[in-house]
Amino acid sequence: MLLDSQAVRHGRAVQARSFAGLMDLYELNYIRFRNIAPDLDIADELLSSVPGHQDLYLSVLERCKYTTRLRMTYRFDDGSGGYLFEPDLVLKVYHDARVIEVEQLTRRRTTSFNKLVDKKWRMNRFLFKWLGYCLHQGHYFQPISHLKTARPDR
Repeated sequence: MLLDSQAVRHGRAVQARSFAGLMDLYELNYIRFRNIAPDLDIADELLSSVPGHQDLYLSVLERCKYTTRLRMTYRFDDGSGGYLFEPDLVLKVYHDARVIEVEQLTRRRTTSFNKLVDKKWRMNRFLFKWLGYCLHQGHYFQPISHLKTARPDR
């Protein structure tokens, strides 16, 4: 598969799980993400509802001049009146560079550069696959407040 072993960038091969491969993955994730969330300025809470599929939630955590931090998740009832959020990702969009990365939520331990790239690769590869799945289902984010007035049962 393209992102599992080697990618082609500007006419040259890029090795997967390398720093250059990781940057390619950030770029590909940005392209996929913008297909389901083209305008992050329309609201701070967004929802994508596709009949027959789980609702997908997107929350803006922080807006800066060149970046936006987001939370993307499904929300499941836990059976006791609460919710489970799975998968639960915090993403950082770099608008000027047109890339997106999965931010690590736990404190980083001292690790080698190769281990860090490998960990980032796995997290961002997961995002790549999940975004592809969401696109295949037809997800497209809209403001939650807009959907609540249009669909009072949600």
